[in-house]
Amino acid sequence: MTEVYGNQGRGRDETEDERADRRWGELIQEVRVAQTGVQILFGFLLTVVFTPRYADLPRTEKDIYIATVVLGAAATGALIGPVSFHRIVAGRRIKPDAVRWAARLTVVGLILLLATMTAALLLILRVATHDAYVPWLVACVVLWYLLCWFALPAWIRVAATRK
Repeated sequence: MTEVYGNQGRGRDETEDERADRRWGELIQEVRVAQTGVQILFGFLLTVVFTPRYADLPRTEKDIYIATVVLGAAATGALIGPVSFHRIVAGRRIKPDAVRWAARLTVVGLILLLATMTAALLLILRVATHDAYVPWLVACVVLWYLLCWFALPAWIRVAATRK
C-alpha cells in the first residue's frame, strides 16, 4: 500500500514513490552542476604533473599537489556515485532509500570538492607568490564557500521551518 503525503509540512500531495522520483530528478540536476566543475578541475590537475615546471617545485608544493589530486579523485567518485548507485538499485523498489543515500553521497562529494578547491587554491597561490598573506586569502575563500554552500542554505532552512 502506498502512503500519500498531504500538506503535513511538505507542501505537496504525493506518494512516497512520487516524492522519491521528484527528489531523484532534483538531485541529479544538482549533481550535474557539481560533477562538471569537479571533472574540469580534476582534469586540469592531472595535467600539472606533466609540465616542465613540476620537477622544480619544492617538496611542500608537490605534497599539496598530491593531496589535491587525491581529494579531486575522491570528490569525483562521490559526485558520480549517485548515478552508479541509482543504476545498481534500479527496479528493486527501494528508490526512497536510494535517494537518501545518493543525497548523502552528494554532500560528501561537496565537502571533498571544497577540500579539493581549497588545496588547489593553496597550491596555486603558493606557486604564484610566497607572501605570508596566502593562508589568509585561502581562509577567506573557504569561509565564502562555507557560507554559500552550507551556512546560508542551513539558515534559510531553519528560518523556513519557523514560519
